[in-house]
Amino acid sequence: MISENNLIKKRIMVLGSNGMLGQGLTQYFMFKRDVELFCASFEDNSFFPEVEYSKVDISSPREVKRLINNFCPDVVINAAAYTNVDGCESEKELAWKVNVTGVENIVKYIKGCKAHLIHMSSDYIFDGTAGPYHETDLPNPISYYGKTKLAAENAIVSSNVHYTIIRTNVLYGPTKFGRPDFVKWVVNSLRNQERIKIVNDQINNPTYIDDLISAIAKVIETKKKGIYNIGGSQLLSRLEFTYKIANYFDLDKSLITEIVTAELHQPAPRPLKSGLVNLKAETELGYRPHKIDETLFLMKRYLNGS
Repeated sequence: MISENNLIKKRIMVLGSNGMLGQGLTQYFMFKRDVELFCASFEDNSFFPEVEYSKVDISSPREVKRLINNFCPDVVINAAAYTNVDGCESEKELAWKVNVTGVENIVKYIKGCKAHLIHMSSDYIFDGTAGPYHETDLPNPISYYGKTKLAAENAIVSSNVHYTIIRTNVLYGPTKFGRPDFVKWVVNSLRNQERIKIVNDQINNPTYIDDLISAIAKVIETKKKGIYNIGGSQLLSRLEFTYKIANYFDLDKSLITEIVTAELHQPAPRPLKSGLVNLKAETELGYRPHKIDETLFLMKRYLNGS
């Protein structure tokens, strides 16, 4: 038997570890015997005190340099971002600092460690007129958030680091801390007899968080470079997704009001006919996303305390 001391551990750094995806990644890697994990986020404290953690502002070159040089990771997973799509329209400087300058800082300082950068991107780099999108389709962001995510991709691609960019959309799944994901919000709202307005003209393939994490783990294992779409198994409108949730949890669908996106008068335009084609990831990574009903079964167990 190989002792734990004889294992060659892979040094993995998760940036944005307090976010939804970051929490899932932390829980996935923290008990892996062949992984030495380091977490960092913008908050003072980690949700996981048993894991080594540092507060970091990725827009600060000095902080990023110190963080990376001290740990010298083999892999950096960047799940840190300013993701408030409407907030990005009014706080453009902050959005650029976090989503673009922050990524440029990471790229600059991982070169010394020759680390593999795995960066999380979004379907918001597309305009939503002709989805679902392949990795090779021409980006055309229509929101400032989308523009920052595309600029970050360009900064990575034009560098000479070993990178993998993962584009995803409508992430959902069990998360203990922070704001609820879409499924949890729908379930809680309808259980509380609250009326909710849901758009019928935004089309995506919602991505279960554990599927995304398994894809990231596969990227680390295979060291694949390039851009990969990681989305869910089914393309459907946000309204259809909501009805699926309501049906599965046996909730009152009469509380759901069907609207179009324009009625929300949001500051940032949304890509409507969107979604991501998973074929490349299925072929090269063996990616196999769960069916929506399977994920709702898992979510029901989680929300019911199982």
